[in-house]
Amino acid sequence: MKTSTYKYILLFGAAGAFLACSTKKNNFVNRNFHAVTTEYNVLYNGNIALDAGVKELNGTYNDNFWEVLPVERMQPTKEEMAPDGKKNANFERAETKATKAIQKHSMYIGGSEKNPQMDEAHLLLGQSRYYDNRFVPALEAFNYILYKYPTSDKIDLAKVWREKTNMRLGNDEIAIKNLKELLAQDKEFDDQVFADANAMLAEGYLKTEMPDSAIVALKTAVEYTTRNEEKARYRFIIGQLYGKIKKPDSAYAYFQQVIDMKRKSPRRYVIQAHAMQAGQFDYKAGDTLAFMEKYRDLLEDRENRPYLDIINHQVALFYDRQDIDDKAVYYYNKSLRATSQDRYMRASNYRNIAEINFENAKYPVAGFYYDSTMTYLDKMSREFRSIKKKRDNLADVIKYEGIAQRNDSILHVVSLSEAGRVTYYEEYIERLKAKEEAERKRLEEEAQRQANIARSSGIQPMGSPGGNDPLMGATVPANRGNSLSAQKQGAQAAGSNQLARRQPGSIGPGAPGSSGGGGGKFYFYNTANVSYGKIEFQKKWGNRPQADNWRWASELRNVARNNQPDDADTLTTVAGNDAALAEPRFTPEFYISQLPTSQTVLDSLAKDRNFAYYQLGLIYKEKFKEYQRAADKLEKLLVSNPEERLVLPSKYNLYKIYEIINPERAELYKNQILAEYPDSRYAEIIRNPELGAGKTQSPEAAYAALFKRYENGEVREVLPLTEEAVDIYTGEPIVSKFELLKARADGRLAGIEAYKQGLNYVALTYPNSEEGKEAEATLKTDIPALEKLAFGAPAGTWKVIFKFDNPNDPRIKPLKEKIQKYIKEGLNNKIILTQDVYTAESDFLVMHGFNSKVAAEDAISVLKDYKDYKIAETPYVISSEDYKVVQVKKNFTEFTAIK
Repeated sequence: MKTSTYKYILLFGAAGAFLACSTKKNNFVNRNFHAVTTEYNVLYNGNIALDAGVKELNGTYNDNFWEVLPVERMQPTKEEMAPDGKKNANFERAETKATKAIQKHSMYIGGSEKNPQMDEAHLLLGQSRYYDNRFVPALEAFNYILYKYPTSDKIDLAKVWREKTNMRLGNDEIAIKNLKELLAQDKEFDDQVFADANAMLAEGYLKTEMPDSAIVALKTAVEYTTRNEEKARYRFIIGQLYGKIKKPDSAYAYFQQVIDMKRKSPRRYVIQAHAMQAGQFDYKAGDTLAFMEKYRDLLEDRENRPYLDIINHQVALFYDRQDIDDKAVYYYNKSLRATSQDRYMRASNYRNIAEINFENAKYPVAGFYYDSTMTYLDKMSREFRSIKKKRDNLADVIKYEGIAQRNDSILHVVSLSEAGRVTYYEEYIERLKAKEEAERKRLEEEAQRQANIARSSGIQPMGSPGGNDPLMGATVPANRGNSLSAQKQGAQAAGSNQLARRQPGSIGPGAPGSSGGGGGKFYFYNTANVSYGKIEFQKKWGNRPQADNWRWASELRNVARNNQPDDADTLTTVAGNDAALAEPRFTPEFYISQLPTSQTVLDSLAKDRNFAYYQLGLIYKEKFKEYQRAADKLEKLLVSNPEERLVLPSKYNLYKIYEIINPERAELYKNQILAEYPDSRYAEIIRNPELGAGKTQSPEAAYAALFKRYENGEVREVLPLTEEAVDIYTGEPIVSKFELLKARADGRLAGIEAYKQGLNYVALTYPNSEEGKEAEATLKTDIPALEKLAFGAPAGTWKVIFKFDNPNDPRIKPLKEKIQKYIKEGLNNKIILTQDVYTAESDFLVMHGFNSKVAAEDAISVLKDYKDYKIAETPYVISSEDYKVVQVKKNFTEFTAIK
């Protein structure tokens, strides 16, 4: 009997469940069944997925604290995403759940929705689409709520989300208008909805460049939001905006509010708030002791370890702005060694180290750091272009500074007496030995430290007593050893490689990733062991030849005698000195024997050095605005017996430099130029400044004017002017531009051979300039293609040409008038008449635009035979391709012969 009862209960329960599943019946059971199922099953899981997606987004989003933060964070679009990037799957899952809720549980009966959870389902649908960057479908979902559920308790939230979506679609003005209307309503809002509405209004104001209004809205959002993360973010943005509108005190106060939140604020906002306050610190009048005490505390706080890049960067800036270069570089490097996702901060560290080295005239090192800077900058940014330009200019500085320093050093030593040279190199050798000894001690200390680490870790270093000999691969007795214990050697080798492989262009001394080491236990597999072994060998044995019996001094003397030049008497004394033979670089004779003795060579060195000084003076003056440094180089040039052609322009440049930094000294050079070179162009400019500003202008302005005339077809006029400009600006960087323009004008008038010669001259004379590189590239690519041009190529259009041996031939004007009349009367709108330059003495009058050769010949017949024209000049029909050949190769005579 009980069994039958259970059967009936199960049967009726199943029937009830089946009937309740229907979405077409509007009764109590159906409505509540679908409402409960929607809320506690589908929407519950969907909202969990949405919250997880937002949490993941906020956790992985990389804020750019160098700019005003966006109020809301979004995942990157498909175009912005990295090639290996993936979309947040949680948002797709949330959308799936929302779609399922709508499709399976919507009860749209009799023109209205009976399931009270459908407004929340559409809200979830819109939110998931919004975070997935699908804004148009998201807007449809929010509008559906506003249209179908006007009495929903989620209506205000839906309106806020609709305006958020409008902003993403670029409808900022509409979004601001609608949000202001919403907030102006006389009703009570949920606190978080009210905060979100104000935050989005602030976002709209930010996008429309109204920071004052954004600050007001954000302050309201801070007051009403219930989320601490948002409070911290909004306060931080307010601080940034106050800084943007030049209200530093208010900015400082809001950053302090972020700091005072302590653990209620995410740590990144607290650290960045400290950094923003540091940016406002007065390094001259501020309390530097309090500043450093604060940052020492931040550095020592273990909780700040993920942010050591930011903290060390600020400490570096503190020292940098006080010109304490060594400490600034130290902390910049510490910032670089810390793990960081902030690419611009890394770029800033590299750039600032580069600037320090540049100021200290360490140009090659500065160049390395500028290279590293550019790897972390956006290639389309203005700063990247500025750094690249400076780096390109620095290449010339490095080149000419190297020439000047090297040649100056050689000429100075050559000018010394024999005893003076010996003394000079003995002092140098002492410095060299001291430097190597200091390096050896440092390596030993590092080795000992590595050995201590190895012992504390329970790892037996390679080569330890009683272990395997790294050279022999066999076990050796514990009492076997050299001046250093085998254990110390192995440990020292482990640490030495880190220092051996440091590069100034990486991340500075001691950087992670700069240490190396080979794998395996075989000695030569470990580059650290090899590096240390070389140092120890040279210390004990010096430089030894690869020969039998290399340890014996007698054999070393024989090698020295065999390699000794016949006239090198100074080397014969070395044979009796084993130490000197073992290490010749520690003897003055090693260097003295390499000094040049030929007067021709010495004159060449002096000439190159002087020109390097001149170029450096112009580079510092024109490209870097380093006026004092430019003046120093030009002053050095004038006391170094320069070529006459460099004296006057050097004095004039010094006059212009001192006008800016030392007017009294400028008068000295002004008077020298007027007295010694009264008829020069420079004297004329000094006497008549308007002429200097107008007729001669700056070199850049003169070039720009000439180039414009060249583009306008004034080739004959431009060519002699470029030759004059080359004479005027000889020795200045811009001369390569005039030379290239001259080559182009000459090629335009004389043909490809002249163009080729001009390009070759520019490429060889100015190989390091942009023009020299452009000329070289043109010679390799364009010139071969132009040389291959020949008559007979397939033609698309045709021309009629008339050749005149004089560009001012009186027959040209009446012929032009007849042709123009023919074009007008014949309604030949496609025919164009031009007068083209052919050579320096001749021109073509050209009718362009004939579709076929027959059409061109018909036009000639009309012009010759029709009574209103009756032209007497000889016309030629030529294809567009053949006309190109004629202009490039200047072979019109050859063309007429084959026609």
